[in-house]
Amino acid sequence: MRYKPEQLETALKKGLQPVYLITGDEPLQVGEAADAIRDAARRADYTAREVISIDHGNEWSRLAEEADALSIFADKKVIDLRLSSAKPGIDGSKALLDYCQRLPADTLLLLTVGKLDAASQKTKWFQAIDNVGVIVQIWPLQGADLLNWLQRRAERKGMRLEQAAIKILAGRIEGNLLAAAQEIEKLFILHGKADINKAMIEAAVADSSRFDVFKLTDTLLAGKHNRAVKILSGLKAEGIAAPVVLWALSREARILFNVKTELKQGRPLDAVFKANQIWDKRKLLMQDALRRLSMEQIESLLLVSAKADTQAKGQAVGDEWDTLFQLCLSFCRPVMDLQGVSGY
Repeated sequence: MRYKPEQLETALKKGLQPVYLITGDEPLQVGEAADAIRDAARRADYTAREVISIDHGNEWSRLAEEADALSIFADKKVIDLRLSSAKPGIDGSKALLDYCQRLPADTLLLLTVGKLDAASQKTKWFQAIDNVGVIVQIWPLQGADLLNWLQRRAERKGMRLEQAAIKILAGRIEGNLLAAAQEIEKLFILHGKADINKAMIEAAVADSSRFDVFKLTDTLLAGKHNRAVKILSGLKAEGIAAPVVLWALSREARILFNVKTELKQGRPLDAVFKANQIWDKRKLLMQDALRRLSMEQIESLLLVSAKADTQAKGQAVGDEWDTLFQLCLSFCRPVMDLQGVSGY
């Protein structure tokens, strides 16, 4: 059984299948499809969850172990299986085929992989999943599909984009759905539930030649406090709303907290970065920040973010821009205890 990403939510409301395979190279759609399945499973009382990351190929035995394991509390369980490669290999193919041939009771398997080629879709393991479960294939969005996706995304926030506005937004984000989601979130912060026209898009969507919040977050992760202060001052001078800046900074603080927590639990660095949608050049920036900031300092970032939020809403005394300035300096703390990646 195969669904497009936009069909998945409706399908989940009709009931859960024992196996779900999500395949594709577009990280936002892959991540949100997996989140939707996990949310539906929680609502259906799948209270236990085991994450298995296949990074080196020798972890496949854990799939059979988890399938055979019985919870002492008889909880329904989700096996969250994540492949770093688009191909499972000989051991993985056999493990998946065996699993589909003897599906365990009260267990949901969620498998996420990269883009599968035509040959992989003809394999026995792929056909077995197709027979007993659901396959969601993610493709890059272009043309009318991208415009429709942007409109649906905005409508979920209670906004409606005029056609001219959608086209400008599509041109600015250049097919990067992560950037598109951030821009729509920014529009919602600025305007709330409203009809969004061309002028609103032009005023709110950051142009690459200007200081923007994404340059600020990269600078903060790198620990460059002088440049961070300069960018923050530029954002204020340009009239960028403080809640937009705060949203970006608090988001980075939450990601740092989640990554730090998962690394302390012993998960591999690459698997943690993939799960938290940290790609390409941001990996080095994130590593710099993780080396520089302790867990206590990251928790402090979240507390300062909360203070700025209450100030921006008029619920606390003080100027939110002053607090954002302090937040930037806290992001750029000097290295207190430099450690290697394994010492996070």
